[in-house]
Amino acid sequence: MSTPILEVEGITQRFGGFRALNDINVSFQPGKLTAIIGPNGAGKSTFFNVVSGAFPPSEGRIRYQGRDITGMPQHEFARIGIAKSFQITNVFKQLSAHENVRVAAQMRRARFSLWRNRADLPELIELADHLLERVGLSAVRNRPAADLAHGQQRALEIAMALSCDPTLLLMDEPTAGMSPQETTVMMSLITSLAQERTVILVEHKMKLVMGICERLIVLHHGEFLAEGTPDEIRNNSEVKRVYLGQN
Repeated sequence: MSTPILEVEGITQRFGGFRALNDINVSFQPGKLTAIIGPNGAGKSTFFNVVSGAFPPSEGRIRYQGRDITGMPQHEFARIGIAKSFQITNVFKQLSAHENVRVAAQMRRARFSLWRNRADLPELIELADHLLERVGLSAVRNRPAADLAHGQQRALEIAMALSCDPTLLLMDEPTAGMSPQETTVMMSLITSLAQERTVILVEHKMKLVMGICERLIVLHHGEFLAEGTPDEIRNNSEVKRVYLGQN
């Protein structure tokens, strides 16, 4: 087995006297599509915030490609190959879809130049066009993000995340608030992206990820409960007891 792309060792997260995560130990292999699942209150969002650098863990270490990144500033993650897509859409709604992706690419790739207009950099324009096509938004290239449907805004955020060409893509409940049709489109996009890079999802819809993920990790009350293939998770008695009965 290859070296894990991401390792979480003994992660504990406290908020005052409340322990949101308790001694989580998991590792993620490169090139795999994995989902972190669990009932409401399982600790999924806290786990995502910790591994994405939103805040450092109270205890434990996080390693990316063997490098200790515990406590690394969140803005540094893109530079080392980690991109994030959050549950709440984070786009510039007054800008067009193309401008959103180009600005994201500028921030992550272009060096500051006093004499050159970054908006005229042809490579950034070409990259933005490519990424919009990649996520199925070429037809709305010039529309303001505010005018896009919710599912399209989520796809736009993914295009922005892809602008740094990440090795690892972290996604927090990517289908939250979507219609069934939008959800189908998004899951197809995620499956396609997972052919090119490691993808880790945080989801509460177990049935949704069962059909696309190679591996599932189940949390319950902030603790590790189980991990395995979809079939192994379906047949796990503890998972059935604490999770499946709640859907």
